[in-house]
Amino acid sequence: MNFHGKDIKIFAASASRRMAEQIAECLGLPMGKSEVGTFSDGEISVSLFESVRGSDCFLIQSTCAPVNNNLMELLILTDAMKRASAARITAVMPYFGYA
Repeated sequence: MNFHGKDIKIFAASASRRMAEQIAECLGLPMGKSEVGTFSDGEISVSLFESVRGSDCFLIQSTCAPVNNNLMELLILTDAMKRASAARITAVMPYFGYA
């Protein structure tokens, strides 16, 4: 799928992976290849396994419990995509914990 000359990529962090898979399936798109984990000291680790340069990236992540961890996953994944030169990054948050 192409939108305004850009590729659309859908990524998920750990809280809403199943929802992201269903959205990608409805749109006929593959899920973006990424991994969210933790370092031995408890810090969050994010790895992108595909290029997002010039792409429209959608991050699906709810901030359900544990709210702080899920929010930090979203922020770190957003930062990784920004550093990897994504054209646009849109956070899709089905539930926002601090609202």
